[in-house]
Amino acid sequence: MSESPQQRRLKRLEKEGLHQRNVLVHHSNQLSFDFMRPSFADPDMAETLSEAAKTLSHKKPVNVSQVRQLSPFRYPGGKTWLIPVIREWFQSFETRPKLLLESFAGGAIVGLTAAAEGWAEHVRLVELDDDMAAVWNLTLHGSDQDFQKFLSSITTLEFTTENVREIIDASPRAIHKKALRTLVKNRAQRGGIMAPGAGLMKGGENGKGIASRWYPDTLAKRLKAIRSIKERLTFVQADAISEIEQHQDKEIAHFVDPPYTAGGKKAGRRLYKHNELDHELLLETVQNCHGPAMLTYDDNEWIREQAENRGFDLATSTMQSTHLVTMHELVIIKEQS
Repeated sequence: MSESPQQRRLKRLEKEGLHQRNVLVHHSNQLSFDFMRPSFADPDMAETLSEAAKTLSHKKPVNVSQVRQLSPFRYPGGKTWLIPVIREWFQSFETRPKLLLESFAGGAIVGLTAAAEGWAEHVRLVELDDDMAAVWNLTLHGSDQDFQKFLSSITTLEFTTENVREIIDASPRAIHKKALRTLVKNRAQRGGIMAPGAGLMKGGENGKGIASRWYPDTLAKRLKAIRSIKERLTFVQADAISEIEQHQDKEIAHFVDPPYTAGGKKAGRRLYKHNELDHELLLETVQNCHGPAMLTYDDNEWIREQAENRGFDLATSTMQSTHLVTMHELVIIKEQS
């Protein structure tokens, strides 16, 4: 069957580097689209269009539900929404860091994404919390037998209030049971809060009750995906500031997401077991690092002043939660020295 004139035309255009694309345009953006349309066929406009795209990406809030999920945790203060910004930060480096140190790992979405996408040669996750440590130690460094027991306990659990309370109230010794207890607490307690005293969900997601955030097959799949790249990851249960002090080489990048207790803020005290932190010492320790660092904080005057006094760059990042609430956080950048 012979090619139509349209097919021959498209083939000719492809040889010139041009490809036909269909796009949806809202009527309120029609004039802007018509004005810019010729630029997309002009290779000399590539740099200008790239800069415009970067500007738009910074202005548009990130919807958490649209970002790839790797962590099995729904963690308060989790940075899923910030992943596009951090990815762009890593892409700006002249050379790939030998190590990324995520010193307040928690749900570890940044370190996991970095390992999966190869942002650094290796990723070191640091977390002090015993509960979280059980999951990360088992997933990354545990035996195959214990890991399989963990997965089986997830996929076979009947997620009722009675069973959840029994698991949370227990004091298990076996690491796979400790890990299950952590995951159950995270999924059953309000907002994923792991701090002592957090209550269980009542209505749940869309009124579906306590099991509404328990997706056993999905959780098992995420954990298996993480274990499949365990050679790229190391987990240590340790103090964050001490770890930063020991990793100050210029080829080491740092992502620092401490509890939000600086400047009198109280959110971190409610959300985290280990919330007492000397923020001035933390900032000073990061300042002494030779490698690049990104820190995230709740935006307030005290932390702005502390960061500016140390010569750090400040930016505000906007996110849109799954409930369509727009929130702002302070992103602090320390350049490589």
